[in-house]
Amino acid sequence: MKRRFEGLHQSDLAGDELPDGLFLVRVNRAQYRWHAQKPYYSVRFSVLEPKQYMGRQFTGRVYCTTKGLWKLTWFLRDFSYHNELMGRDEIDDNALVGLRGVVRSRIAWLKALPYTISTLLLRGPVERILGGNGQPD
Repeated sequence: MKRRFEGLHQSDLAGDELPDGLFLVRVNRAQYRWHAQKPYYSVRFSVLEPKQYMGRQFTGRVYCTTKGLWKLTWFLRDFSYHNELMGRDEIDDNALVGLRGVVRSRIAWLKALPYTISTLLLRGPVERILGGNGQPD
């Protein structure tokens, strides 16, 4: 059996981690992952701004638990998901691809290794967060 791991050949590049900060991103892929206690969407992001990090990719999770539905709703609203589908309580994985939004990234340590944690900045549309200069503040 063969398995494909996107980015495996680049995994040993030094300095490939995103620093702490805000990033304008695009959703490249979204997949629903079922888990008995914590179902979630695995979302693959690609950085659009700032320019020096353009093209770097990372993955984040958006949980779909009863308690976490407010975060899922904010994610969908702030990334300008289709209001009609949201009104019918539907999420189309393909409709998520291409959406843009702002994400906060920070470095944390997990078992003595650096680990990038991406937190969705859930407050307002891209234009309001970015302001007039087109880059995260």
